[in-house]
This record gives sequence, C-alpha cells and structure tokens, in this order.
Amino acid sequence: MIRWTAQLGRAAALMLVLVCCGAHAATVRAWLDRNAMQLGETVTLNVEVSDDASAVKPDFSTLESDFNLSGTQSSSSINIINGQSSSKMLWAVALEPKRAGVLTIPPISIAGQTTQPIALTVQATAAASGKSGDDVYIETSVEPRSPYVQQQVSMTVKLYFAVSLVDGALDDPQADGVVVHKVGGQDSNFAADVGGRRYRVLERRYVLQAEKSGAITLPAITFRGHAMDRADMNSFFNRGRSVTAHSEPINLDVRARPANSGTDAWLPAQSVTLAGEGVDSSTAARVGDPLTLTLRLQATGLGFEQLPELNLPKIDGADIYPDKATTQNRDAGDFTVGLRERKFAIVPNRAGHLVIPSISVAWWDTAHDRAELATVPELALDVQPAAGGATPSAPLPAPNANIVSQIALSAAIETPAPLAVHDDARIWQLIAFVSTALWMITLIVLMMGRRRARRAPASSPDAPRSVASEASAKAAFRAACGAANWPDVARALLAWAHARHAEIRNLRDLAKRVEDPRQVQAIDDLESVIYGRADDSGLQERLSTAFREGPALNATSRAASPSSILPPLYPAATRTSG
Repeated sequence: MIRWTAQLGRAAALMLVLVCCGAHAATVRAWLDRNAMQLGETVTLNVEVSDDASAVKPDFSTLESDFNLSGTQSSSSINIINGQSSSKMLWAVALEPKRAGVLTIPPISIAGQTTQPIALTVQATAAASGKSGDDVYIETSVEPRSPYVQQQVSMTVKLYFAVSLVDGALDDPQADGVVVHKVGGQDSNFAADVGGRRYRVLERRYVLQAEKSGAITLPAITFRGHAMDRADMNSFFNRGRSVTAHSEPINLDVRARPANSGTDAWLPAQSVTLAGEGVDSSTAARVGDPLTLTLRLQATGLGFEQLPELNLPKIDGADIYPDKATTQNRDAGDFTVGLRERKFAIVPNRAGHLVIPSISVAWWDTAHDRAELATVPELALDVQPAAGGATPSAPLPAPNANIVSQIALSAAIETPAPLAVHDDARIWQLIAFVSTALWMITLIVLMMGRRRARRAPASSPDAPRSVASEASAKAAFRAACGAANWPDVARALLAWAHARHAEIRNLRDLAKRVEDPRQVQAIDDLESVIYGRADDSGLQERLSTAFREGPALNATSRAASPSSILPPLYPAATRTSG
C-alpha cells in the first residue's frame, strides 16, 4: 500500500511539472555545429524546443534533397529553479551534403512553430596535404598569412583518424612572440570520406596574434596516441599500438603598423563600433537632474584588453560622474569580439545651452586595409532651470577673522571723536577703542559658537559628517542615482534629511520617519541592494520617483535636540538610611 502511494505521488508530481512546463509559451530554434565544411564531411543539425513537453519529433524529410541523413538522436531535460519549471527537447541529426556550394537548411515545423533557415557553405574536397591514406594525419589552415602585428589570425587544426583510438594528445600551436587562444569551446567531431576511405575528424579552432613584425614560423603540430589493432588479440589487453602524426610548419609574414595609422592606440580589427545611448537631442535636461549616457565600444578581431578606456572630456556647464567600466570577450566564429561599456552621469549645473562633445576612436580596417574612425557625434541640449527655481550652489564660506577685524577697524576709524584732544592722546584713545571692539566681537563669536555646539545633534557612523544645503544634497542624490552608486545614494538621502533638521542616524531611522509608503519601500529596496540581498533592477526609477521632492518627514522627525549628548555621570537614585 505504501509503495503504491509513493508511486502515485511521483506520478502526480511528474504531471504537475508537465502542466507547469506547458503553461509557458514554447520556443524553438535550430543550429549547425559549424557553418562551413568540405564535401564528404558530415555536419550535425540541432533542433531544440523549450517549454513544450508534448512536442514530437520533427519531420526531417525535407532535407533529403540536398543531404544524406545518417541518424537521429534525441534528449530531454526538466529544470525547476525557485519554483519555476522549464523543459527542453533536443533532436540532433547528422547530415552529409550531396553537392558543393551554399546549401540552405529550410525552416522546420515543430510545436506549432517554424525554425529560421540556415545557410551552410560546402566546399569541394580539398587535396590532402600528402597524408591521405594514412591511418592518422593532420591538416592545418591559417588565414591571413600576412597579418599586421597584433591582428587576429584564424587557425583551424583537423585530426583525421581511420582507426579506433584508445587515447591520444594533440598539441596546441605555439611560437615565440605569438599569443594563442582557443575559440569555439569544445572540439568538433564529424565524419569525412577522403580518397575513398572513411575517417573520423576532430577539429579545433584557434586565434593567433603576433606581438612583433617580421617572419614567424609556427612549428609542426604533433599528435601522439595509441590505436587498437583488431587483428592483434593482445591489443585488447594493452594500450594497442602507438600512432603519431605531424602537420606541416606554417610561415607567417607579419607586417608592421602602417605609417598612416596615426598615433592613437593600434586597433587592427575586422570591425569597430562606438555607440552612445541614453541621451539624445530629444532628452529633457534640467539643472541638477542627472543624465545617464552609456558608451559602448565593440571590436571584432580584438579582445577587450586591447581596447582603450572610455572617458568623457570636461563639459562646460555640467559635472561628470563616471561609473566603473564593464568588459567582456566572446567567441564569434573565427574571431574574438571584445566589448567595453561605461556609464556616465552628466549633471547640468546651469541653465542654457549644453554641448556634449563628440567622441572618436581610431582603428585600422584589416578587411579593407585602411584607417577608419568610430565616432559618437556631438550632442546639444537645452537645459531648463531647476524645479522650483532652486539652483545648486556651493555653501558660502565662513567669515574670516581678518575680514571681521578690518570691518571693525574701518567702523572705528569712521566714527567721529566726541572730544577734541591732543593728536597723541587721540591715537591712544583710538587704539583702546579698537582693542575693546575686537575683544567684544571675539567674545560674541565664542558665545555663539558654544551655543551652536550645544544645539548640534550627536554624530554617528551612519550619519553624514556635515549637513549640506537641500540643493546640494538633492544634486548629490540625483547624481548618485544616475551613476547607480547605491552607497552614495544612501549618504545623499541622509544628508537631505539632515538638511531638513531631522535627527536621522541611518536608513532604518529614515524609513521610520517618512510618511510616504513609496519612500519606505524604496528605502527597503535600497538596503537590500546595498547588502546584496537583491539586484538593482528598476531601483533607479523607484528612488527618483519616490524622492522627487525629498524625504517626506513626519512631525516627530523635527523634535528638538536634547540639551546634552552624554548621559549623566551619576544617575539620580533614591538613598535610604540604614
């Protein structure tokens, strides 16, 4: 009985998973394990369906006009992450082209949808490099043979073997002054007919970069392994016979950087794009409101390590707050694609005409052998005054003691003497009067300073060290939001609350003192992001909307400060006589 109950429970759970999977919209896609091949080789077509557990095997008969189908394999998987389930069904079929040329994999119907057509380039069978017919041999191809220094060179290594390999090791290409990077993830495996003999083929792809100009020779690549000999019964009990293969050495003629390439960073690439996003001529600009400009530099044929840092020049009429750059390398066919991206918060500090200057990156087009320039054009904006007529301004400097003395001295000199006395006596009277006036001014300043010190609230580690004006705190808050600098956003919010005479020590205190529920939620979200409990998706918009007019403090937030910031040394206690 217990066994039947357990089986029913597992069946119910499986049905629930299948129902959940079916609730999602199915998505389909198709791809080849490579998009170029030689006649006589095989290529694998993969067709995948997501979130549809009821999908059935697609009809591959439409491929038979151009391909021989060698067999089909299928697999399925179900994943449940955080209560969300997803399923995948995958079919893989081996295709052998019947002719050379550019063949098209037609759209395939499955799960009520169709896949995109795929182009496949099939080249005529190339003559083997003097090794066809051997049990094991290696072919290599390199393009281009005359690259520029630091230009990426695409290299393909193919290991052909017509025996059953027990083990083996294929060397990677290497040479002095050449950086080698393997691309494409896992090795490709397929079958090929060469010279009337059937081979299995292992294919690897590399990207090479020469660090110096001149003639460079890539040594031969070697394979060493063991093959099973079906005619030798002892091969079943040992590692089999040894087999080796060597490729031909490869010569590269590396060219130096052209003289007309300029003096900027040397960027030989297939393509380079520079884009600016987030700000355009239609963007509404206002004094104190941050504008977020994202610069993205992408190069095909270069790693991000070779790309220059992204910076904005000084902008007249605005302050710039750059964010940390993000970088990425990814494989794209026979080349590496490098990416640099950086965000800038541009905060206008005055109304009027604002010009963001153009930004350019010089590079060398290796496909057309010429100098090129990737540019983000100049951008002009009309900046409106700050909301409510307030403009951020620096706080006025404290009065200088020398200026106070000069003012007092000037006032004393201009005051007429009531009595006509001797010149010497008048001088001494004047000195005495000035000294008395300065002493009184000093006494008044000291008394006012002590009174302010008694009224000042106690500082805390979480509170800002100084209370800025509302306009400065507002500008700092918006700039920090624009740059997604969440610790600075928290400090600016506390400074803004202090500017409104609120005794706030940290974000928790602020959440208890605001009346707007949106602000309470925004503060909770900010704390979760700062302490790593959540991501910052949409946080910038929520904070900007909730605190557009500043913290909405309740009446208790403006309570008077205690007369003393220290507890009494001897607390009051009731004494009793024994």
